[in-house]
Amino acid sequence: MGQISGRPAVARGLLLAGCLLATAATSAQTGGEGLGPTLAAIKRAHVVHLGYRESSPPFSFIDPSNRPIGYSLELCEAVVDEIGVEVDDPDLRIEYVKVTSDDRIQAVLKNKIDLECGSTTANAERARQVAFSPLMFVAGTKLMVPKSSPVTSAADLKGKTVVVTKGTTNEQAMHAVDKKLGLGLNIVVAPDHEQSYQMLVDGKADAFATDDILLYGLIARHKSQNKFRVTGDYLSYDPYGIMFRKGEPQLAAVVERTFRKLATNHDLVPLYNKWFVSRLPTGERLNVAISPQLEEAFKVLDDSEGEN
Repeated sequence: MGQISGRPAVARGLLLAGCLLATAATSAQTGGEGLGPTLAAIKRAHVVHLGYRESSPPFSFIDPSNRPIGYSLELCEAVVDEIGVEVDDPDLRIEYVKVTSDDRIQAVLKNKIDLECGSTTANAERARQVAFSPLMFVAGTKLMVPKSSPVTSAADLKGKTVVVTKGTTNEQAMHAVDKKLGLGLNIVVAPDHEQSYQMLVDGKADAFATDDILLYGLIARHKSQNKFRVTGDYLSYDPYGIMFRKGEPQLAAVVERTFRKLATNHDLVPLYNKWFVSRLPTGERLNVAISPQLEEAFKVLDDSEGEN
């Protein structure tokens, strides 16, 4: 459940995409004179601003005590530790800033956040505006429908209403599928995943289209396994990354170094299992095993592999 299996060409493509989006990091000079704009601002303020999502479990969400938690946030916190090394300040504070799928890119561009720790697809269009970490997850657009629904694929949606979350790649994917198959869809937009889910609950949409792992996360969170199911082929492939400001090679190098250290220390797979396989702090369990594509991407980052 939630894996993209048996597609070596796709795996190679996703790995290449992840590498291309992080190329700035590989050529950066980490010990250069002075600090780039973001690192200099962090050093002055002793604060790193992390953008989080309220309803993107298990990547970024709120626990019962209203504290931001998740897989992406834990990766970002590891980056903050590495930033502390880079700017020689081991006591950096973290300030969490709520973002949505619609305003997250602007939050990065306008310096409201330093790292966006959510469930953001790293694609070429976005890479023209912002930078991304190495690959941290591979997802794809699927459909959530009521258990009683006859819908098993996008072709079954002819003339039906599909809800998508504003500012997501899934919105683009559904418009592309609608045009390709001539479905005459009524595509409606909600501000965040929770509200998209609620539209399906309220019967205002026939299907909710977003990344499969987020659909599984919402079903688990709401304990609605008996009400809804995830169905259909992948309508897009979406490699996730942590987003930060473009054109700052020193910051990009710090982000990549963090991922390489985690991979070399063999911390990435246990971290994945903590959030996707084990029981979450909120009580639910997704039980989604790591995909072969993501496992291979983590191995690529493991510097000890090259030594062996």
